[in-house]
Amino acid sequence: MRQNEAYLLLTPGPLTTSNRVKATMLKDWCTWDDEYNAGVVQDIRQRLVAIATTEKHQHDYTCVLMQGSGTASVESVIGTALGNKDKLLVINNGAYGARMTEIADYLGIDNTSLDYVETQMPTTIELEQVLSSDPDITHVALVHCETTTGMLNPVEALAKIIKKHNKVLILDAMSSFGGLALDVAELGVDFLISSANKCIQGVPGFGFIIAKTRQLAACEGRARSLSLDLYAQWRCMEDNNGKWRFTSPTHTVRAFQQALNELDEEGGVPARAKRYRENQALLVSGMERLGFKPLLPTRQQSPIISSFHSPTHPGYCFSDFYEHLKRQGFVIYPGKVSNADCFRIGNIGHIFIEDIQRLLEAMKISLPELANA
Repeated sequence: MRQNEAYLLLTPGPLTTSNRVKATMLKDWCTWDDEYNAGVVQDIRQRLVAIATTEKHQHDYTCVLMQGSGTASVESVIGTALGNKDKLLVINNGAYGARMTEIADYLGIDNTSLDYVETQMPTTIELEQVLSSDPDITHVALVHCETTTGMLNPVEALAKIIKKHNKVLILDAMSSFGGLALDVAELGVDFLISSANKCIQGVPGFGFIIAKTRQLAACEGRARSLSLDLYAQWRCMEDNNGKWRFTSPTHTVRAFQQALNELDEEGGVPARAKRYRENQALLVSGMERLGFKPLLPTRQQSPIISSFHSPTHPGYCFSDFYEHLKRQGFVIYPGKVSNADCFRIGNIGHIFIEDIQRLLEAMKISLPELANA
């Protein structure tokens, strides 16, 4: 399964991709004919909706591809979905929840937040209290998998409260879509946001939004940005058989189509989720045997990325640890938690059990060297 590479990216994206995904980027594509627009873009849009919900509900949803980072897609939704009289509630327990608040502030959108520390899971009781006490709130945004820590937020329970209060639900599923089972219709999600370089296992360059068609259709004229006008991008793709309003990231888009093919070959989301869970279970058990303590309890932990407390011995320094592992072929992530010294290891991408086993061996080699530094 392993390919010849300098190192593996054990991060939450960009991530390690297959050789076949890389190879698709060797061809240049036209952006004005049906080979690309109908054969690639429209195919991707339809397949993403099919992943997001069952056939019964697919006619209620549409998909828009948006140039840029995943954050650009989040900004396109917040900047387009909310009107001047609307108010956003952000459920925030990490850097990516905080970023949605920052986006709303930049755009001059009325907003409030339900804040938690990064290791704390949001509760339905507090959400119920906020929505009951503030009738001005029209939209609620939350992160499914908060990669600040690796926490999997209780989206089903939170969504039930949000829809009970008839609020528009914006779900940042950046690091979970395609790697965890999720049905947007069943949850009542109005706007789901993800990115090409996450669990579908493509490369960076664009994000995508899976939206309720009637919600998106009501957004005409609301956008606060020309290039991130989600409604205008949707209408252009709908009216012109997949054409993008501005320059399409063609190589990235074609690589993503190949990544979708490989998701199908693997057995779809259930099979990929199983591989990620197995990767994560082996990683945690192996790290614990080496003396590392996970930041989160098992019940809060996603199979996407795991945080570990840093070693406490005097010789430990993350940058040295990082370089030791990189020289052995593995790239990990620094920590992002305000009240804990930790680091993170991702389990997603073209990564398999044998790769996790090799990583654990590299860890075993690196630790004595660091202790004696």
